[in-house]
Amino acid sequence: MSHSQLHPLQVNPATGEPYLRLGSPLENIILTPQRPSDVAYNVPILNNPDVVRWLEGLPYPYTPSHAESWVSSVIEESDAILRELREASAKDPEAPLKIVGGCPVRILREIKEDGSEVYLGDIAFRRCDYLHVAHEERLRLSEENARRQVGDPALVWCIGYYLASSHHGRGIMTMALRTLLSAWAILRMGVRRIRAEVFMGNIGSVRVFEKNGFVLDRTLEIESPNCLGEMMPGCYILWWEHP
Repeated sequence: MSHSQLHPLQVNPATGEPYLRLGSPLENIILTPQRPSDVAYNVPILNNPDVVRWLEGLPYPYTPSHAESWVSSVIEESDAILRELREASAKDPEAPLKIVGGCPVRILREIKEDGSEVYLGDIAFRRCDYLHVAHEERLRLSEENARRQVGDPALVWCIGYYLASSHHGRGIMTMALRTLLSAWAILRMGVRRIRAEVFMGNIGSVRVFEKNGFVLDRTLEIESPNCLGEMMPGCYILWWEHP
């Protein structure tokens, strides 16, 4: 396929896999599609209390069966986006860049000096489903958001991510979010509004968002369980809007 519709992704000449490189000083970290082999790396990270304490909605303990199902679904999503881009390129190689409903690269990998790679984590955009909003209001907002077309500036997105605890505190997720926002989300998805939810106490994630232009909107003091089954006292709501 013409690589014009992949812009600004690069393509590994040996594997044909698209990727996006993080900015300086983290050029040794790339974002790629999910791979079937990621199951083996996914499981230990998502059984680490230091990681899953700040997550919700995932099963715990996290088994290989859970990972296989999740990895398969993510591969399907990425393949669908790449197929959409391939078809657009085949139809008209000179067409403007197509706006799509997701990003085909989301898995963080560190490239070592010997060329080997280390699986670090995952970061992805999804349509906002308004967690931690009163039930009836959540249904209304979610349904309205689901009806919006890709590229609609009123469409509200959310972000989910996790990072191996071995690489916390290095600015990796801050740079990953910055790279995805500037290189893909704004340009290739038409993202204009993002709502982020962070459990109270997770100051590191609040800083990740604030360093990328998110503004703290309010604190919801409503208890809800994390993946460990611990009751968290509430969450911070942050918003980002395209200037």
